[in-house]
Amino acid sequence: MVSKPHIVVIGGGSTGTGIVRDLAMRGVEVTLLEQGNLTHGTTGRMHGLLHSGGRYAVADQASAKECMLENRVLQDIATHCVEMTGGLFVKRPEDSEEYFQKKLQGCHECDIPAEVLTAEEARAVEPHLAGDIDKAISVPDGAIDPFRLVVANAADAKEHDARIETHSTVTDLLIEDDAVVGVEVKHDSGTGERVHGMTGVTERIYADHVINATGAWAGHIGEMAGVDIAVRPSKGVMTVMNTRQVDTVINRCRPKGDADIVVPHETTAILGTTDVEVDDPEDYPEKQWEVNLMIDTLSELVPMLTDARTIRSFWGVRPLYEPPEVGSDDPTDITRDFFLLDHQERDNLHGLTSIVGGKLTTYRMMAEQITDHICERFGIEEPCRTADEPLPGSNDIRVIDDYMDEFGLRSPIGRRSADRLGSRVDEVLDTDEPNPTICECEGVTRAEVQDAISQSGSDLNAVRIRTRATMGNCQGGICSHRLANELHTTYDESVVIDAWNEILQERWKGQRHALWGQQLSQAMLNYALHATTQNRDHDPAADSSVDFTTFDSGEMQSDSGTTAVGVATDGGTQDGDRV
Repeated sequence: MVSKPHIVVIGGGSTGTGIVRDLAMRGVEVTLLEQGNLTHGTTGRMHGLLHSGGRYAVADQASAKECMLENRVLQDIATHCVEMTGGLFVKRPEDSEEYFQKKLQGCHECDIPAEVLTAEEARAVEPHLAGDIDKAISVPDGAIDPFRLVVANAADAKEHDARIETHSTVTDLLIEDDAVVGVEVKHDSGTGERVHGMTGVTERIYADHVINATGAWAGHIGEMAGVDIAVRPSKGVMTVMNTRQVDTVINRCRPKGDADIVVPHETTAILGTTDVEVDDPEDYPEKQWEVNLMIDTLSELVPMLTDARTIRSFWGVRPLYEPPEVGSDDPTDITRDFFLLDHQERDNLHGLTSIVGGKLTTYRMMAEQITDHICERFGIEEPCRTADEPLPGSNDIRVIDDYMDEFGLRSPIGRRSADRLGSRVDEVLDTDEPNPTICECEGVTRAEVQDAISQSGSDLNAVRIRTRATMGNCQGGICSHRLANELHTTYDESVVIDAWNEILQERWKGQRHALWGQQLSQAMLNYALHATTQNRDHDPAADSSVDFTTFDSGEMQSDSGTTAVGVATDGGTQDGDRV
């Protein structure tokens, strides 16, 4: 047996952090490398569905069975990440009765608890369903917070001595004698917690084995090693509503198609999705018609969506994998199962294994299988414990109730804090310091924000994924400057300004396809608050050539007569400054 081999895992989504947790718990030395924040890729751009397997019960029963198994596991080990909302597959008059019966039979064949509800019974569960629906099938779908889940896996891995590096891009694989022996990685902000403005450093990390868990980017890593990984990235749009129009996952009971699911998620509802194959997971078109399709089509199930407020839209890329010999033309035909690619067996390239395909619900199972594979290779006999040991913060819901009593947290804000923190409530909220609410939309307090900063440094987007601050109705308009203010005692002014700029830009990016009605008014209010009142567009005091007499007119002229500042309307930059 090799004594404590060193494994490098590339990819900080659900699968990558799941693998790192499993390896670290088995006593393996392990390093995780992620090019952005944790959840930077597909994991952070999904609709938050905890699958019962019902969506695959007709066409992909192997995946359906895996989903139901892991659904139950995650309810046990990640209680602070999961809300068991239940799910309905709803049939409209124009939908096929034959398919409805196939769905019901498929659920039974896959051991997915399923029950037929009449239209009246379905509307008793969800009063806002359309009045002309025929019936529905109830299944144990749920909602899961992918950000909280991934952070919990990474935190547990660190507790078991794993090294976690975010904002660290693998630029090359190190190959010697037909074997991958390590990676070359550029740390965009140095090592450790991210600090804005630091010059990046390049590091060579040698390892006994490298695991490629980069999802839709797996082919790019394969190219560095000269091996072909036939990932077929498929983009899908998700549209976020300002409130929960439904409290149950609503699925359209019909064969594959666009715009067929509504997922209640935290304080919002997320509409999804499309399925369009793309060439590059980093570069693909985001079209307004896709957003319109979500509203128009899903309003057939939930009519009130027609007039509801949309606060943002975002696109994710699925890491679909199909063995080359299959050759499906339609990405919706590709299995949602996962594949372990042993490049030693497949390509005669030692030291590299890739895991591709799959979905968030089965991330832990994927991690267990590839960790078993690595442990067998290195003669490690430690069993997997990830299905039995709860993630940090997870606990019996009764423990949360006890904490609520202990701290007198009976307000909605206190309830949400306790739900997010789980068993860490005592650790985070037991403070003698003032603990005001920083983000009213999501009920995030200063204690939670400071706890997140202690984990993620000056990166406010990392704070966001830990707390949900800026993810509510105002999309950071009311709270992003408060978040930046929480950095000022630890970080220099330039670092704070950069962090503030970055989170404003990230929040704006998803709103460009929702600028109508009340959301347009909210966007203009945010602009007035940050670009005008707080001078985020331009600071005239920093430019002695500015004619201040024209400042109030909204257009300032420099001595040369050129416009010094205006309004950036494309979500990009204006005169070099972020909006």
